[in-house]
Amino acid sequence: MPAYSERLATLRTRLAQEGLDGFVVPLTDEHMSEYVGGYAQRLAWLTGFQGSAGTAVVLAGEAAMFTDGRYTLQVREQVDGADWTYAQVPQESIAGWLAGHAPQGGRIGYDPWLHTREWVERTAAALAPRGGTLVPVAANPIDALWADRPEPSDAPLAVQPDTLAGRSAADKRAEIADWLRAQGADALVLSALDSVAWAFNVRGTDVTHTPVALSYALVAEDGTAELFVAPDKVGDDVHRHLGNAVRVRDKAEFASALRTLAGKRVAVDPERAVAAIFDALDAGGATLLPMRDPVVLAKAIKNPAEIAGHHAAQARDAAALVRFLKWFEETAPAGTLTELDVVARLHDFRAETGVLKDESFETISATGAHGASPHYKVTDESNAPILPGQLFLIDSGGQYADGTTDITRVMPVTEPTAEMRDRFTRVLKGHIAVATAIFPDGTTGAQIDAFARRPLWEAGLDFAHGTGHGIGAYLSVHEGPQRIAQPTYPGAGPLEPLRAGMLLSNEPGYYKAGEYGIRIENLMLVVEHTPAGGDATMLAFQTTSFVPIERRLIEPALLTPAERAWLDAYHAETLRRATPLLDADTRAWLEEKCAPIG
Repeated sequence: MPAYSERLATLRTRLAQEGLDGFVVPLTDEHMSEYVGGYAQRLAWLTGFQGSAGTAVVLAGEAAMFTDGRYTLQVREQVDGADWTYAQVPQESIAGWLAGHAPQGGRIGYDPWLHTREWVERTAAALAPRGGTLVPVAANPIDALWADRPEPSDAPLAVQPDTLAGRSAADKRAEIADWLRAQGADALVLSALDSVAWAFNVRGTDVTHTPVALSYALVAEDGTAELFVAPDKVGDDVHRHLGNAVRVRDKAEFASALRTLAGKRVAVDPERAVAAIFDALDAGGATLLPMRDPVVLAKAIKNPAEIAGHHAAQARDAAALVRFLKWFEETAPAGTLTELDVVARLHDFRAETGVLKDESFETISATGAHGASPHYKVTDESNAPILPGQLFLIDSGGQYADGTTDITRVMPVTEPTAEMRDRFTRVLKGHIAVATAIFPDGTTGAQIDAFARRPLWEAGLDFAHGTGHGIGAYLSVHEGPQRIAQPTYPGAGPLEPLRAGMLLSNEPGYYKAGEYGIRIENLMLVVEHTPAGGDATMLAFQTTSFVPIERRLIEPALLTPAERAWLDAYHAETLRRATPLLDADTRAWLEEKCAPIG
């Protein structure tokens, strides 16, 4: 990896020229996004890491690469251990590492447009005992070194119709205005890209796989708003859609606009707004009200139109997946396919729907040992042949105007081993335990998480990622605030109660390093449920993904009668939903896949 070693050396030279003893490079953008545009892929440029979450810390004599358990294997394959120390969160933190490794009196640089204020305060406090300081840079030093850095997208915005959004943008802004008045606030900063997209009923293509546009917004307590976005991205149709109550301003004016809010009480989300936003508001004399962006929860609770759209998107996506799985089962045993071949073919099946906008994330096409990296990303360099005897894991999703999908299936290439069947069935048992959970109002995803792990724990096994994430309505494939995860899991955030209308994934797994990976993922809707004879209305999950679960990987003896009944009912429903969308040959294949487990 000589190119990356040279980039690291060049960055160190640049830092020394700027009087800095170190620099922190996170994988995010100025909106604290999980998935970012090409222009913001600074971490990948510096290190070669292709995952979706990580941070690098560079000092003069050493460097550390921080990732969580999803990337334990991947980071070692992609980032040179001769240049970098591997650190895993949450066991190690950046602040803690700097406290032990930064030089006495060291000046550690950071880009204030890429970190939260809380991170700055915590890290500065960790450096203080060593006499060290955090130094905000006016310009990111990597940008000066990255000669072929892509430009931010100039793609136009598109209107998300009210028929799909379920509510008008004016109605959403009025609700935000009501919230502002209740908080005694004059204005709200919207900095998360999906919050802006949802609140204004617009979509974009500025971030690969996530239909958002690079933008900020200020919403006032009277319901008027300013939308900060590159002017060329706003066509006449979007101007008409936004109406006279929304003023469109150049995105480059956002920071200066914040500095004009003297005397205003401004609500700003400390988790989703970067430190530079807080700094600009402070400089302008605004009174800061740190509180969660109200769009976050409103967006997470899907309205009837969004739920109907989700079901429609799931149905067509499932039919595409069924056709793909049939093709894979018939083709893979010959040993002629590669991971990239499969990515291309699955895209074709989805594109044949005629309404695919994009994948919802980069397809995880992982055979054999690659499957043991939960977020493996196939590249030209890593592309592996799919061979008999392996397990093949495919995690993928589609973006459609009416919904976002995400699903994972595992297929054996020829016959699986007894161990593979045992592990797969334990994962399935955990999946069913979550899918059938009934729980009271106020329950959090952290309380549900153990349901998925118990069958694995009983065999001394586990998995190092969350069990479920929220999902958007033609928006982000990973959406908060709800999650199903252990409280200590990176990104788990506050313990958010689950509410009717929330969409989540259900995706327990098992990963054997060097050999295979297993994950079974469906999406679920939280619904109200009143048990027969019960006194109170409870909550439950309604599965919304219907694609067969591979029966050759199931060990029926490990399933309870209730679990067998769930599986048979699931497959019967899969057959009922998919049959009208399939040709006769594919229907016959699906009937076999959906036969009772016996």
